[in-house]
Amino acid sequence: MGEPGAHDITLLRHGESVGNQESRWQGQADYSLTEKGRKQAAALVKRWLAEKRSFDRIFSSPLKRAFETAEIIAAGLQAPLESDPIWMERDIGEFAGMTSDEVDRRVPRGGSITPFAPLIGEQGEGDWELFLRAGQALHRILTRTPGKFLVVSHGGLLNQVMYAVVGITPSANPSGPRFRFENTGYAHLVYHARSHRWQILALNDHAHWNGSDSD
Repeated sequence: MGEPGAHDITLLRHGESVGNQESRWQGQADYSLTEKGRKQAAALVKRWLAEKRSFDRIFSSPLKRAFETAEIIAAGLQAPLESDPIWMERDIGEFAGMTSDEVDRRVPRGGSITPFAPLIGEQGEGDWELFLRAGQALHRILTRTPGKFLVVSHGGLLNQVMYAVVGITPSANPSGPRFRFENTGYAHLVYHARSHRWQILALNDHAHWNGSDSD
């Protein structure tokens, strides 16, 4: 797959983690994969081997749930792996690791929402801050020699990468579009630098896994 002279980029969300299993707000809290998460990654390797997919380089968030996923894929496809903290999930401050009920008890309902402010109160990355980091992460790939690249990251950050690709900037309206990434679901993109043209070939593709993923 891919085209000579183009950047062929696959954006992959990690496999199921312990935090997913326990329905926690993970942020940058460092949870390992569950056994199901490892099986999801292995199933993806099996599929990509059958499809003869290959990557010139794999970039991964250093958080365990992403890096373990990336290690399984790198070993299975014999691809070089590089850890880069720019691909980490959104920083959500003290709320990292809390359950939804715990967050609801600590965050007052109502109030104005601004994409320029931290996510909650004075904690963590706001939408614009995360959007700008996602743009920087994408730019790092696009300044490389064209090739086939896999990114293993997290749903929050990957949403902002997709916003950068399609030209959606953060808005004060919190009910805007979301790009769904199941555990080991991926988007497949191709960027043609000469024409500054993006092709979106797949979104949330997780056909290798028939089970139900946790959020």
